[in-house]
Amino acid sequence: MSISLSKGQKIDLTKTNPGLTKVLVGLGWDTNKYDGGKDFDLDASVFLLNGAGKAGSEKDFIFYNNLKSTNGAVEHTGDNLTGEGDGDDEQVKINLSTVPAEVEKISFCITIHEAAERGQNFGQVTNAFVRIVNEDTGAELIRYDLGEDFSVETAVVVGELYRHSGEWKFNAVGSGYKDGLAGLVKDFGLM
Repeated sequence: MSISLSKGQKIDLTKTNPGLTKVLVGLGWDTNKYDGGKDFDLDASVFLLNGAGKAGSEKDFIFYNNLKSTNGAVEHTGDNLTGEGDGDDEQVKINLSTVPAEVEKISFCITIHEAAERGQNFGQVTNAFVRIVNEDTGAELIRYDLGEDFSVETAVVVGELYRHSGEWKFNAVGSGYKDGLAGLVKDFGLM
């Protein structure tokens, strides 16, 4: 049975699911109808972070142009240009047992491609969510629905997996960024 989280809530993942090593992280969203005349292209991205909350290098930034982490523990399954349809719009596969020891946090983000040029923001996005699925069984373990707390933001850190006392936990973050992907890249130490 899936556990539904609220913003800021943290939950054990591996402690409550013994033997769990492979997870699928599904991210999804819908866009409101608006008359801006331009398509929405939202993108999921992942940052592999050390204990200081920084990425070691650009190789620790997983997105549509860098689909796999160096050792293959984290894999983005590909870019969805439209977000059409139900369910996950983009997915990330993670083998928790092979995530490098120096990676203490895996941050999941959604950004709006060319948001400034297209006059778009998360105020025009609905039904955004992140969910964690046991890849072996297909069972949804955790789900966090973001709600509609954003108006001018063009990027959102939706959640993060992090190590604590040898176990993996999940934190429902829901933190927006007005300066989009550039803000995320800067905060995570890549600029």
